[in-house]
Amino acid sequence: MSNANDSPPDGIPAATVVIFRNGSDGGPPELLMTIRSRTMTFAGGMAVFPGGRVDPADFELGAAIGGPLDPDEAGHQVAVVRETLEETGLVIGLAGEIDADRARAARDYLVQTGDLASVLSRFNWELDLAQLTPFARWFPKNERIPRVYDTRFYLANLGTGAVEIEADLSENTHLFWTTAQGALDAAERGDIKVIFPTRRNLERLALFASFDEARAQAEAIPVRTITPFMAEVAGKSWLNIGEDLGYPVTGEPLDSVMRG
Repeated sequence: MSNANDSPPDGIPAATVVIFRNGSDGGPPELLMTIRSRTMTFAGGMAVFPGGRVDPADFELGAAIGGPLDPDEAGHQVAVVRETLEETGLVIGLAGEIDADRARAARDYLVQTGDLASVLSRFNWELDLAQLTPFARWFPKNERIPRVYDTRFYLANLGTGAVEIEADLSENTHLFWTTAQGALDAAERGDIKVIFPTRRNLERLALFASFDEARAQAEAIPVRTITPFMAEVAGKSWLNIGEDLGYPVTGEPLDSVMRG
């Protein structure tokens, strides 16, 4: 599990979730991605996984629930639950009486209040953070960029995926399901744009034939903060990451890297 102390405190805390559903006809699992609004400061117009900044209220709720997670990690996971409900209308990381109508009403209430704790109280739900599996942590520090996010990635599974999704148009313009390889192919065609961390995560996710395979690898490789670094390869500048983090592709020529 990620360590709250393994990177300097100057990054903006953020949390993102890779939501799986079963693929059609026994094919690879599908993942939920969103196109961020072009007006957003970070990764505007890019295809990313749902998530966002961790709010102070997320840390407060994380500290209040107790349990096996340290409050910092719990706060990030609470943010995943809140952002997913707000951005997509999907309920993950929660337990209780949950159906499509209650999920829709909870999303509306969350948008009104901005507070997940009040949603839990109103709908008599409880956090079930065991539904989330820590997957990665990216902190691309860059002195030239004032807003750098220290982002923790999680995995979650919807199984059959028979659910309704609808984009929050204030931050996102489109939600779509795709396989990891399908997203990489779309990026190669120029149909979508992905930044360096997203591309590397898609390449890693494309290794897995099921959610269980992805979760098993995530649990076997301790989460460590990934900070890309520059290197010269055959006289050309590359942006690289470590070789022992579970990623099949660990570098890309700098002139082809897409940044947020």
